[in-house]
Amino acid sequence: MSELGELDRAGTPDTPGAWDVRSEEWLVTEAFAEAGREAGEADAAGPGADHDPGGGTVRGAGATGAGRPAAPRRTGADPVKALMHRHRDLCERAVDPLEIAAGLEAHGVTDRTAARFRHRDVFSLAEEMYARIPRDGETPTPPAPEAASRPRADWALLTLLPGALCTSTVIGLHLTHGQARATVAAAGVLAVALALRAALARGPLSPGSGTAATGTSSWTYWLIAYALLGDGLLRTALAGGPDGLPDGTTNAPWPLAAAPLLAVTWACAPAAWTTHLLTARVRRKLTASRGLEDFAASVRPLLLGTFALFLCTLTALLTLTAEALDEPAPYAQTTALGALLLLSRLLTIHRFTHAPVVVLMATATAQATALATVFAARLPGCDVLAVPVQTLTDTWGPGSVQTLTCGTGALILLLHATRTLTRASAHAPTEKQW
Repeated sequence: MSELGELDRAGTPDTPGAWDVRSEEWLVTEAFAEAGREAGEADAAGPGADHDPGGGTVRGAGATGAGRPAAPRRTGADPVKALMHRHRDLCERAVDPLEIAAGLEAHGVTDRTAARFRHRDVFSLAEEMYARIPRDGETPTPPAPEAASRPRADWALLTLLPGALCTSTVIGLHLTHGQARATVAAAGVLAVALALRAALARGPLSPGSGTAATGTSSWTYWLIAYALLGDGLLRTALAGGPDGLPDGTTNAPWPLAAAPLLAVTWACAPAAWTTHLLTARVRRKLTASRGLEDFAASVRPLLLGTFALFLCTLTALLTLTAEALDEPAPYAQTTALGALLLLSRLLTIHRFTHAPVVVLMATATAQATALATVFAARLPGCDVLAVPVQTLTDTWGPGSVQTLTCGTGALILLLHATRTLTRASAHAPTEKQW
C-alpha cells in the first residue's frame, strides 16, 4: 500500500515530480532566503538611495566617497511575499482563500510549515496571501454554497438513462426470439454503453477539464459484462460446456444474470447523487475547518458514510430487480462490483487517476485469467491449471471469483481513498461541465 500512496503525488510547478518529504523545510528555507536577499538588496543601496523608473539605483548621501556602498543594514524580511511570488499563478487565479489553501497543501505545505511563516495553520496563511494579491478591478465573488450545491436537471436525467435503456433491452429480449432477439441485444448493448458514457461525461461523476483521460472505460465495460455473463459461463465451463456436457448433450444453456446488470446501471443515479452530496458537504467542511488535520478528521467519516449510503441503495436496487426478474440476488458480487466502480470514479474525478486504472485492469485480468485456466485445463496434461478455480467454486460457488476479485480491488481503493480524498488539495475547485 505504500506504493499506492505515491501513485498520485503531485510535483512542484517548476520541477514536476521532484517534490519529496524534505520539501517543507526546503520551501521555508527558500522563502526566508529569498526574502532576506530582497531585504539585503534594498539595504545595500543605502538609506538615501533612490530608484529610477528603469530599475537603476541612484546613489544619494548614503554612498561613501570611494564609491563603496555603505554597510548593509538588516531590515525585516517578508517570507510570505516570497511564498506568494513562488506560487504566483496559484494566487492570481484563486477566487477565494480555500483554493490557495488547497493548492499549498498539494505542494507540501502543512500546518507545521505555516507556523514557520508565523501563522497557526495553512488556512490562515492562505487568507493572508489572498488578501495581499494585487488585482485589477474588483475581487471576484466566490459562488454561494447554496448555488454550488443545487442539482442540475440535465445530469440528473442523464444518470437515469442507462437504467431505463437497460430495462427496455431486457424487456425486448423477453418478447423476441431468433434473429430479432440478437438484433435487440446488439442495439441494447450499444445504447447502454453510450448512455453510460453520457452520464459519466456530465454532472458530479465527470472529471474536471484538467483531468486527462484515464482509460478506465474498457475495463469498466469488461467488469459489467462479466457481471452479466461471467458466472454462467464459468459454471457451464466447469461442467464441460458450453459446447458439450459429460452426458453427451450439446448446446448447453448459458444462463445470464440480468438482475445485477439492471441494478448496476440503475445505480448510476444514486452514485451521482451521493457524489454530489459528498462534494457539497466537503465544501462546507473546507470552509469551516481551521487546519489540515481538522479537515481530514471531519471528511473521513463523511466519505465512509456516503460510500455506505451508496452500497445500501445498490442493495435495495438489486433486491427489486431480482424480484422483478425472478432471479437469485447475488448480493456479495454486485455490492463488491458497485463499490469498486464508485471508488474508482471518485478517485478519478478528484484527479487521482493512476490507482483506478491499475486496480481495474488487475481485477479484469484476474477474472479473464480464471476463465482462461478452466478452458486451458482441457488440454492434455494441463488439468492442474483449473485446480485453484475449481477449489474456489466448489467451496463458495462460481460467484466467488467475482466477489474475490472485485472485493479485493474495492478494499485497496477504499484504503487509498481514505488517505487521498481527505486532503484539502483533493477538493480544490476545477472547471466542470455542469
